[in-house]
Amino acid sequence: MFSKLEEVVDRFREIEGLLSDPATMADQGKFRALTKEHAGLSELVEVYGELRKTNEELGGNRELLKDSDPEIREMAKAEILELEERQGELEGQLKILLLPKDPNYEKNIILEIRAGTGGDEAALFAGNLFRMYTRYAEGNRWKVEIMTLSESDAGGCKEVIAMISGDRVYSRLKFESGTHRVQRVPETEAQGRIHTSACTVAVIPEAEDVDVDIDPSDLRIDVYRASGAGGQHVNKTESAVRITHIPSGVVVSCQDEKSQHKNKAKAMKVLKSRILDSMLAEQHAQMAADRKSQVGSGDRSERIRTYNFPQGRCTDHRIGLTLYRLDAIMQGEIDEIIDALVTDSQTAAMASQEG
Repeated sequence: MFSKLEEVVDRFREIEGLLSDPATMADQGKFRALTKEHAGLSELVEVYGELRKTNEELGGNRELLKDSDPEIREMAKAEILELEERQGELEGQLKILLLPKDPNYEKNIILEIRAGTGGDEAALFAGNLFRMYTRYAEGNRWKVEIMTLSESDAGGCKEVIAMISGDRVYSRLKFESGTHRVQRVPETEAQGRIHTSACTVAVIPEAEDVDVDIDPSDLRIDVYRASGAGGQHVNKTESAVRITHIPSGVVVSCQDEKSQHKNKAKAMKVLKSRILDSMLAEQHAQMAADRKSQVGSGDRSERIRTYNFPQGRCTDHRIGLTLYRLDAIMQGEIDEIIDALVTDSQTAAMASQEG
């Protein structure tokens, strides 16, 4: 581990030199790439520097154990215990930081929520989930942009697709894909019976041009008048856009903007991200052994979490975590769940490497 860390430090110093070189600053593409790499290595270098300092202090205190003064020896013993504990913590942090990062770690995401079984109650819950993620995003200073929204008559939404952009969005929300189940008494239920409904959530890393190369001849683009409430521009001009990727059969539509060009740009973002997601799913299917180190399979048909309103309980079935503070969770306070999922994934990844 330490030889690898020394290589990282050498590379970090090399990047610092390159970033101060006028030739690098003149090449904006190279400058951005090096800045990104520098930021990715800085935490690792900082923790390693702290570990080296701790090791030096440990060595000094162990020398003091040979001192003739018993009081100095006792002080050294106390210091050694604290330093050894800190040493263990830092080594644990470094093992996590040295794990191979998901290539999509820092990406923005396309969040797709769809009402499943349960009719109007499922649509209402889909709206609740979207509000939960929106408030979580606001707490992290991320930007939420609705791409497509299909509302239900009861006030929820049948489907919502949104772009969430900000710092390391995918790394925090990557484990949210799957079926989310809700158990509660609907407002329309006269006899107080608990109903079970479900929604599916998909978290797709935003595709960049370098990730997915789409041949324009493989696309069929249709324009039409948008439906539903939206004012004179939405309903009287052919601003809505539907894009079909003929080889894969993926169809994306967008009608939220007044401009046909803006709707086309949004639809293309979603299309590229869905195709990238499909490519990644194929890669994961070929890596069955690696699946065991993941938190769940990420399969959208897999029930990952239950929200039980009568008991105020939220249970994540993949890691057996149950929290009795459902109200706060529905207001976007989901860090405790996400942290537990990330830790479980890191632990499994370390065990896989050691094995």
